[in-house]
Amino acid sequence: MPTAAAPFVLHLPSPLGTLRLTANDTQLVSVSFPENEQKTDSDVIPAILREAEAQLNAYFAGERSTFDLPLQPQGTAFQQQVWQALQQIPMGKTDTYLGLAKRFENPGAVRAVGVANGANPWLVIVPCHRVIGGKGELVGYAGGLWRKKWLLEHEAKLSGVYQTALEF
Repeated sequence: MPTAAAPFVLHLPSPLGTLRLTANDTQLVSVSFPENEQKTDSDVIPAILREAEAQLNAYFAGERSTFDLPLQPQGTAFQQQVWQALQQIPMGKTDTYLGLAKRFENPGAVRAVGVANGANPWLVIVPCHRVIGGKGELVGYAGGLWRKKWLLEHEAKLSGVYQTALEF
């Protein structure tokens, strides 16, 4: 069970700009792109943040394709279901919002899937960037479409799978 301690913060330089990692004592709470915030790390950095840092560095170096980190769920049951489904999309592949909604046997839930995808607190780690529009277009990414495109191209190179044209 997660602790109630205030979150610990670590900022990580990456090819996409600085990533802000937050965690409690044992679980990763979020990964985000802090655009205009003061980048101050916690005085104490727990092991979970050091592990997340190591796994993200390995991912960006092309040495890792999946993440194995304990995550602190912070959403509704449906959001958590969507986030689990995102983790099933293999590197180098993409899915659509409709495709995910169909996995839940509810094609009418496209918007709800989009909202849950957009609420993903673990950017890069839980690969919401692998969800694209129905016609193969890049849509909706909290870190900006240029980052989404970079992530998909990075993963295509690593996996050798070039599934989509990645058009803006």
